[in-house]
Amino acid sequence: MVEWPPPRMAGGPAQREKRRFAMFYVYILVSLKTGKHYIGCTRDHMIRLSYHNNGRVRSTKNGVPWKIIYIEKFPTKQEAYKREQKIKKMKGGIQFKELLKHGEVAEWPKAAVC
Repeated sequence: MVEWPPPRMAGGPAQREKRRFAMFYVYILVSLKTGKHYIGCTRDHMIRLSYHNNGRVRSTKNGVPWKIIYIEKFPTKQEAYKREQKIKKMKGGIQFKELLKHGEVAEWPKAAVC
């Protein structure tokens, strides 16, 4: 059984160096049962997916099983969190659908001023 959140690494130089270069991920899941989406960020997306699929996340336990359909990588937790919030704001809209369809947010042309 995998522990979440992962335990903090001991303070040796090798462990500190490993933490320093750890990446953070923003991910979008889809429930194969309900078709609903979940957006989150984590350091280890595969461990986090196992938590979602084992019913250990309260907000997703009714939609098990889940599948990762989109993922982005960031060097810092702050950048990943900002991106997560931005995606959550667009959830359900045209840009969210384009993100899932093409893997990027489409740049919409500004309306012409008459």
